[in-house]
Amino acid sequence: MTGGKRKRSTVWRKIQAVRFEDIKTWCMRRLPILKWVPVYNWKENLVPDTVSGMMLAIQQVTQGLAFAILSSVHPVFGLYGSFFPVIVYAIFGMGRHVATGTFALTSLISANAVERLVPSVRANFTANNNSGILGLSEFEMQRIGVAAAVSFLGGIIQVAMFMLQLGSATFLLTEPVISAMTTGAATHVVTSQVKYLLGMKMPYISGPLAFFHIYAYVFENIRSVQLEALLLSLLSIVVLVLVKELNEKFQRNIKVVLPIDLLLIIATSIACYYADMEYIYGIEVVGNIPKGLPSPKAPPMSVLPEVVTEAFGVALVGYVASLALAQGSAKKFKYTVDDNQEFLAHGLSNVIPSFFFCIPSAAAMGRTALLYSTGAKTQVACLISCVLILVVIYAIGPLLYWLPMCVLASIIVVGLKGMLMQFRDLKKYWKVDKIDWSIWVSTYVFTICFAANVGLLYGVVCTIVIVIFRFPRAKTLNLKNMKEMEYKYKAEDNSESLKQVKIVSVNSPLVFLNARKFHADLLKIIQKDGMSSQCEQNTLLCSFSNGSCHGESVQSCHSERRVLILDCSGLNFFDYTGVSVLLQIYVDCKNRYIDVLLAHCKASLIKAMQYGGNLESENPVFFESISSAIEAIHIHRNYSKFSEQSEV
Repeated sequence: MTGGKRKRSTVWRKIQAVRFEDIKTWCMRRLPILKWVPVYNWKENLVPDTVSGMMLAIQQVTQGLAFAILSSVHPVFGLYGSFFPVIVYAIFGMGRHVATGTFALTSLISANAVERLVPSVRANFTANNNSGILGLSEFEMQRIGVAAAVSFLGGIIQVAMFMLQLGSATFLLTEPVISAMTTGAATHVVTSQVKYLLGMKMPYISGPLAFFHIYAYVFENIRSVQLEALLLSLLSIVVLVLVKELNEKFQRNIKVVLPIDLLLIIATSIACYYADMEYIYGIEVVGNIPKGLPSPKAPPMSVLPEVVTEAFGVALVGYVASLALAQGSAKKFKYTVDDNQEFLAHGLSNVIPSFFFCIPSAAAMGRTALLYSTGAKTQVACLISCVLILVVIYAIGPLLYWLPMCVLASIIVVGLKGMLMQFRDLKKYWKVDKIDWSIWVSTYVFTICFAANVGLLYGVVCTIVIVIFRFPRAKTLNLKNMKEMEYKYKAEDNSESLKQVKIVSVNSPLVFLNARKFHADLLKIIQKDGMSSQCEQNTLLCSFSNGSCHGESVQSCHSERRVLILDCSGLNFFDYTGVSVLLQIYVDCKNRYIDVLLAHCKASLIKAMQYGGNLESENPVFFESISSAIEAIHIHRNYSKFSEQSEV
């Protein structure tokens, strides 16, 4: 048998070996919609999902128009970008409160490619030289072609990362790095909207230090500021901020928040129409919005080599921002998210919509916060929003002709409030770990001076380098002496206090590299212990070293509250991620009716944990030694027994 025939025979045998159950398992794993749709509770979830979907549609429309302009394409393509990616993510994504669609950061990145390859010739969106597609000019179709190419290639990169199983490498993306990068990128977005807020005619400025060049241009041409546009921008920002603050303050007392974005668009469009602001005051408006959905068309493949840099930026920045929201949603509502599956979901959410003239997409913090506040339960809320967006595309879109551009810019700026407020994290990082604080500041500076993808890359590299230099300081704990001391104390005490007590020794630094592994291993031990049915008087000494937790399980008694003692004498240093994991362990154990005590903690760790989280406990959490912790357990249980006997 030749080599070619042998290979074909092997492949054919593998195909024949595939069973229906294997195919079903694969589909359930890669198509999460097949899991949640059959068990969807129509009675309990449909009403809150419908209300959330209606509110989400309003925000999707306003952000779609605004972020399309931010991406330097016609506003109608933002409506498409708020429709197609949402459907794709609902099929492949795992985040129940992740509303994908147009996104400020990815729009800003794609604008670099659009302005570089198809330079702006005029500042309005209604031009002659009709292309025959959607009634738009050839110039506009060339621009959306470049943006769609960025979306297509960015999605291909994300799918490739999924195939390479790079989702497991997301632990390198620490919270300080993500926070600094998104804050810096949000600052860039606000800067890009200055020309609309001030009503100025400004050339597109990009490249290193573009942030400073834009403001230099503004101050040099300060006399060209359009007073009418500036006043309308200030009024819009004040109204948006004031009403949204009131919505947040009284959201518990009102079932539906006031859709101020929509009301502002309607009010300013009517005012602009009747006051004829476009011609009398020269205020720039959105212009004609075509009706209907476009026929699918492949992005121009000839420009792909020229947009590689922007495509990588879209792939990385969009995924990082979206994954952070998905993980936050999963943590809040207690479900799991597969990091690698999210690569596939967001990749396809960019690839497929690119054939329908869509700009790059990702999840946005504002939309996720809206789903939280309106009580959304599942992705059905996002699908309902798509129905309403379709109504806008086919019926309401042309009525937005008179919408002032400065109002859209105001909506963008106010919508980034959540990202910009991450400046407050600096105080938290300074209190917990000053090195994380320095990483945040330097990553933000790099993002401001260059771009979001450059800042992200710098932050990851900087974090890895710092950890490499800090790890050699770690010392190991003498496990033999530890065991002798614990069992000696136990023999002398000879009481029932040590029932269901676990002692876990942390023998290495707890940082972003090993924090997730430590959390997972510790939960496995707790879950394994929870399945036991017998009561045995013993303790568990678990050695944690280099990110792994090894130890033997302890039988538990469900009639008593269990205790977990973390010996932190070997925890030489930590970062913000490590402290966050310790606090999360405390919360998880509390939910399982397990008390967590920490022994041999350094003063810096105690201070960081007290500042970083609310350690709600009637009894002390931190102890000088394991012996003092066990003695406290003994005293507390004896007191509890005495109280019970007194009541009897």
